[in-house]
Amino acid sequence: MNFLAHAWLAKGGSDDFLYGNLIADGVKGMNLEIWNLRVAEGIRHHRRVDATIDRHPRVLAARQRAPQDKRRYAGIALDLVWDHFLARQQKIQPGHQRLIERCYRVLGRRAAPARLSSMIPVLIDQDWLNAYADFDFTCRAIAGIGTRLSGPNRLAELRPWLEEDYFRLEEDFNALWPELVAQLQR
Repeated sequence: MNFLAHAWLAKGGSDDFLYGNLIADGVKGMNLEIWNLRVAEGIRHHRRVDATIDRHPRVLAARQRAPQDKRRYAGIALDLVWDHFLARQQKIQPGHQRLIERCYRVLGRRAAPARLSSMIPVLIDQDWLNAYADFDFTCRAIAGIGTRLSGPNRLAELRPWLEEDYFRLEEDFNALWPELVAQLQR
C-alpha cells in the first residue's frame, strides 16, 4: 500500500497518528524515541499494514504473475497500483476529498524525514492522492521510483504486465481491501 491506502487505514486516528502513517517509509530503524507517542504509533501501524499486505495470499499470487525477472520489483509497483484502484473507488465516496485535504494539511505543516523531504512538497503540489485515480499517472509514479534504484529501471519495465493483468489485479484489490479495512483500519 502507498500513501492513499495508508491514509484511509489511519483516518480514524489523530493528526499525529496519520502523519506517522504517511511518513513511515522515510523513517528507518526501530528506535522511534525522537517521535511523539502518536507519531511513533502511526509509524508502527504503517509497518504492520505493510507486513500484512506483503504476506497476503492475493499479493503473493499477483507477484507470481509478474514477469519472472522482475518479480523482485513487483511489490513496489503493486503498492502504487493498489492506491490507483482505491483512488478510483473512493473518489465518489463521501469524505474522500476531506481525507486528502487533511493529509495535505498534516504533511504541509511539518518537516518530513530527510528521505521524503523533497518528495512531499511535490506530492502536495501535484495532488498525487487524487492523481492516483489515473492509471497513466500511477505508471509514471512507478517508473519515477525506478529511477531512484540502481541499474536499469525495472519498475518502468513492469508497465506492460500491469496493463495486461489490470483486471485480475483489480479483482485482487477488491478482495484484499475489505479484509485490510476490517483488520487494520483505525
